[in-house]
Amino acid sequence: MSLTSLASGIAFGDLEHMGRPRVIATALLMGPDGVAIVDPGPASTLPTLRRLLVSAGASVADVTQVLVTHIHLDHAGACGSLVRENPRIRVCVHQVGAPHMVDPSRLVASASRLYGEAMDALWGEVLPVPSTSLHVLNGGERLRAAGREWDVAFTPGHASHHVSYFSADAGIACVGDTAGVQVSVGGFVLPPTPPPDIDIVRWMESLALIEAWHPETLFLTHFGPVNRVTTHHAELRDHLHLVERLADAALARPGEDADREAWFIDQVRSHLARSMSETDVRLYEAAGRLDLNWRGLVRHAKTRGR
Repeated sequence: MSLTSLASGIAFGDLEHMGRPRVIATALLMGPDGVAIVDPGPASTLPTLRRLLVSAGASVADVTQVLVTHIHLDHAGACGSLVRENPRIRVCVHQVGAPHMVDPSRLVASASRLYGEAMDALWGEVLPVPSTSLHVLNGGERLRAAGREWDVAFTPGHASHHVSYFSADAGIACVGDTAGVQVSVGGFVLPPTPPPDIDIVRWMESLALIEAWHPETLFLTHFGPVNRVTTHHAELRDHLHLVERLADAALARPGEDADREAWFIDQVRSHLARSMSETDVRLYEAAGRLDLNWRGLVRHAKTRGR
């Protein structure tokens, strides 16, 4: 189990979700005042996270902060388990997501409707985080984590409670899902668009906020560092418009809803398959399920009166 260095005191590792590589990454920030974790992943990958900490010469007992980009279970599901083990940990989360960390029942119920019997295997136990363990964010703050200053920006679009973190001295922006999914270096930049609160206009605004930081590296939870920042964002913008057009075209097709969904998935899958192997296509589908992307875009279309 190894870590890859991004900068002095900043490294990332593969959480090997469901035994697969390049689906969920986590970042470890290491400094004189302890360890901070950016997006610790779900509780189902806690054994891997523990091994990554050991490879950094640390353990959960050394963790002082968790910086959550948003509360989706693949990013933040392990927070309650970590705080139960080490009550010193402070979890940084946007104010909209904070109540669902304290009482995750609605979050779990919503995810259960999507994942059904696979919930436990995918995400593991989802424990509450005491309100006293939260550092509630609005965006615009500056945090100190692992000896570095991190600027916080409110970056909705993928989720209404999404934030991103930027270290100016390292040149690294930890952007969660705002900069999309790219599981192979230089590969297709896929917008993850699951329900319930996709907003493409706000997403574009969030990308502009990240660009205003002038980061040298984007760190994606799905998956890892990106150094071609301008090109990456341009591709993501193009592909946001692409999936929106495909969803609109699917909705205009005759037939049943299941047929429209199947057509949309087939179209997106075809775009992926043009530039990558079937193995990588499946990794993209694991990191950003295409059926859920369809459902999020349908919901978004309805908010636009389509």
